[in-house]
Amino acid sequence: MNLKHLYYFWKTAKLGGVVKAGEALHITPQTISGQIRLLEDSLATELFTRQGRSLQLTDAGRLVMEYADEMFSLSAELEQMLRHYPKGRPTEFRVGVSDALPKSLAYRLLQPAVNLADPVRIVCHEWDLDRLLAELAMHRLDLVLSDTPIPASVDVRAYNHRLGQSGLSFLANRQLAARHPGDFPQRLGEMPLLLPGEQSAVRQKLTSWLERQQLRPKIVGEFDDSALMTAFGQEGVGVFVVPTVIEAEYLHDDHLCLLGRAEEALTDYYAISVERRLTHPCVLAITASARTRFLPEAE
Repeated sequence: MNLKHLYYFWKTAKLGGVVKAGEALHITPQTISGQIRLLEDSLATELFTRQGRSLQLTDAGRLVMEYADEMFSLSAELEQMLRHYPKGRPTEFRVGVSDALPKSLAYRLLQPAVNLADPVRIVCHEWDLDRLLAELAMHRLDLVLSDTPIPASVDVRAYNHRLGQSGLSFLANRQLAARHPGDFPQRLGEMPLLLPGEQSAVRQKLTSWLERQQLRPKIVGEFDDSALMTAFGQEGVGVFVVPTVIEAEYLHDDHLCLLGRAEEALTDYYAISVERRLTHPCVLAITASARTRFLPEAE
């Protein structure tokens, strides 16, 4: 079996077509198709069937895909090990952070990785979760940090490692809070509110909690980026929420005050990797720290 042909097949199956595979590999779709036909000839079986304009794996193709996943996962792991050889060179840690995750929380989760005894060079990317998972599946990332597990609609071979959970804290600019006195949570019904983006797990927890409290605050903004939402909140545009585990860091800002907490509106936080059993030293440091110190509710 020609491993280059197998690699082209694997890329095509991963990316959903020869055009996308060609773009990723910087070769023509015709070349990709020709290499896959050679692989099928060598195996004496069809790996794809065409349904309309899309390619679908045959039963044999799915079997080959399982083995190819294992082979190229091991290849990426070997590359990772050799990248840090010989000793003394910094370990490269490539991590993706979901843009819905508060930056302060992401930093605290990542901090143990950069405090290891051996030198570490961290390469951090912030995108939406779907794109991060695609990069993870292509072994361009070692880990993804997210407030949601892998969506059922995303077909990637990866594993959720639950780090812990936190309730929500409602913060506001002190001047805004002074204009809306009253008890929590009832006062929220009279105050402007900033919401996380629709894809955020916090958004779902927050809206469910507001419905149970029978509160309908005026929504004045929605933000995919948590840092931008915080900036608007600090300027008094509206009330905003942060994970309770890091509320103290926000309250160092004298312009902000705590309105109250929704302790039952729990959001889980995850480290997502292609490894079922974690081996990367940075990933091990992150999960160990989160489970013992930072997010003690983790299982």
